[in-house]
Amino acid sequence: MLKYLRLLFYPISVLYAIILRVRNWLFDRKILKSAEFNFPIICVGNLATGGTGKTPMTEYLIRLLRKNYKTATLSRGYKRKTKGYAIANETTTAVDIGDEPMQFHLKFDDVYVAVGEERIVAVPQILQDRPDTEVIILDDAFQHRSINAGLNILLTDHGNLYTDDRLLPAGNLRDIVQSADRADIIIVTKCPEGLSEMESRKITRELNPKPDQQVFYTAINHGRVYHLFNGELLKEPINNVILVCGIANPVKLIDYVKSKADNVEILSFPDHHIFTSVDLEKLKKTYQSFSKGRQTIVLTTEKDAVRLQKFKAQLQEIPIYSLPMEHYFLFEGAVHFDQQVVDYIKSFK
Repeated sequence: MLKYLRLLFYPISVLYAIILRVRNWLFDRKILKSAEFNFPIICVGNLATGGTGKTPMTEYLIRLLRKNYKTATLSRGYKRKTKGYAIANETTTAVDIGDEPMQFHLKFDDVYVAVGEERIVAVPQILQDRPDTEVIILDDAFQHRSINAGLNILLTDHGNLYTDDRLLPAGNLRDIVQSADRADIIIVTKCPEGLSEMESRKITRELNPKPDQQVFYTAINHGRVYHLFNGELLKEPINNVILVCGIANPVKLIDYVKSKADNVEILSFPDHHIFTSVDLEKLKKTYQSFSKGRQTIVLTTEKDAVRLQKFKAQLQEIPIYSLPMEHYFLFEGAVHFDQQVVDYIKSFK
């Protein structure tokens, strides 16, 4: 039903497409300027509105690079309560910089984590504040053309390829399909583990990459569940789970949790939801009624976890755990992907 309702907005999508085509034409003709830096800048993004795995891909790049290069990330800081440029420190919270940047800051203490709506201003500021920076990863910046990144990585969900989608509001795309031509690397994310090479070749043909574009495939690996506040790993499987999630596309997460637990209660919230005292009361009441006579945990995503951290005092009586999510490459693609990224950075030496 929703699919057919969205078709009613198709005329608006046509108008939006015209605006985007004009905008891209102006950038392509250099009438609108894109800043270029003689410095390694990697952009991770997508054409759709969330749900393709940008955050875990940024984390993959951080893990790949942090041992050999002083790495910084730059995000917009979506739904933070502050404005302008900021770099994370020991007193920073998710309210200050947003949930994904806060996730990076908590997990990687040797990485500079910055936010700023105007990336063209924020990049020089990072280099001034942290002059030892050797590479900057732009999180969710593919459609922001004020900066011409040297390496563009475009993600698309296996279950909803950008070639099968429409522009907002009739679909989920926030940029035209032709913009994919700007990518150096295209990654099809959230693939089923059993994806065959024949199926991947079919998808590659549908994406129709340019000859110089590399296409990779990744699946999701869920890491060890750990306690939200003390970091202790969950020692034994629990069959009764209350799943708290405020992410763009929770379907696969829900399916995964249901495959691991016999009884699952779901508390779903909008993407980037800011939890309130009302939400906490709802969670407490759900836990009290669901856990009667049986061992139960509350499980949430790492992105949601950073927004729940401030409620430690209110939640300390509830066993609440976080579920990590990572990309892993299919068809031995990691070797080639890693090498392409490292070679790009080395080209500046």
